[in-house]
Amino acid sequence: MTQDRQFAQLVSVACHDVTTPLATVFGFAQTLERLELDEPAAHWVEMVALASDQIRDLVEQLRIVAQIEAGRYDPPLVEIDSLELARAAAASLEEDRVRVTGTGQPVRVAPEATERALAQLARAAARHGGHDRVDLEVRGSELVISPLSPTAAPVVLGEKLLELGAPAGAALVRALGGSLAAADERLTIRLPTP
Repeated sequence: MTQDRQFAQLVSVACHDVTTPLATVFGFAQTLERLELDEPAAHWVEMVALASDQIRDLVEQLRIVAQIEAGRYDPPLVEIDSLELARAAAASLEEDRVRVTGTGQPVRVAPEATERALAQLARAAARHGGHDRVDLEVRGSELVISPLSPTAAPVVLGEKLLELGAPAGAALVRALGGSLAAADERLTIRLPTP
């Protein structure tokens, strides 16, 4: 096994090991949220629950990338409508961050991971492009995110590492047999079909 693959496997194992104490933190935060706490304690507990959920999401993204790099990513694939997938991705982001339009078709993906990937790619296109909102147009198995500024393009393609979400999303799309291409201020994501 090469050193890169060993390191990827080590990262994957570490991500697995982090999830147990993180689940404990999240579980106790949720329990405390149900209590009648005075302010500012109630707000602090809410922040702990939100932050631990965000950490869980980051660890899951890192785990998937490590599995891809180690050649061990083999998720169960499910047939799902691409428009439904795009709407779910948009709903997971801040309100009005992504506007979804178009017509879907069945695609074969790992739904939860692909939803997260699409959300992260859209978020990165907005954040690194200086936009408050982006459009996600669904054209069957193609999903087009626009506008995509020249500064955001290398980030969403995973070529310039400024965050975890976008390169993890790009790696996931490619690992599932899809592709990403940036041209004319658009990111075109092609998802595999059944």
